[in-house]
Amino acid sequence: MTGMRPHGSAKSLEQRRLEALRLHEQGVKPSRIAARLGTSPQSVNRWVRAARRKGKQALAARPVPGRPAKLTPGQRRHLSRVLIRGAVAAGYSTDLWTCPRIAATIAARLGVRYHVDYLPRLLRTLGFSCQKPESTASERDETAIRRWIAKDWPRIKKTPLEGAPTSFSSMKPAS
Repeated sequence: MTGMRPHGSAKSLEQRRLEALRLHEQGVKPSRIAARLGTSPQSVNRWVRAARRKGKQALAARPVPGRPAKLTPGQRRHLSRVLIRGAVAAGYSTDLWTCPRIAATIAARLGVRYHVDYLPRLLRTLGFSCQKPESTASERDETAIRRWIAKDWPRIKKTPLEGAPTSFSSMKPAS
């Protein structure tokens, strides 16, 4: 996970760095600190070096890098509830969520525009995954299929001869 920002607020990450420094000052080894705080010993050593060079302010919280999120945490929760209720509840004729439908729903309900190509990434952050709908023929008759399996299949299925082995292998056993 090199280069990825760990989860948590800037303040909670700062508290973790300060806790690592406090434990280090008490003589706890970096590997133990790392295990306790859920990080790597290299990070612990990096934080200790930074604090030695620039003081505790080197471990202070900094603004989150990158572009700010378009949706607030409350809007994200609202979107999750809308998606869970289903596309029919959102006004569509079928219960299939597609990226264009989701983009239109976000724009209409939350006033935020997303490109359809970005939506799979957004949905993953909300805990959803892309699914391919199962397709079945409209002519499929489940009752007829069950009847065929119960009556016709046993009649035409091959059965092994009495006393014949049920399987064999052309492979010779290892010597």
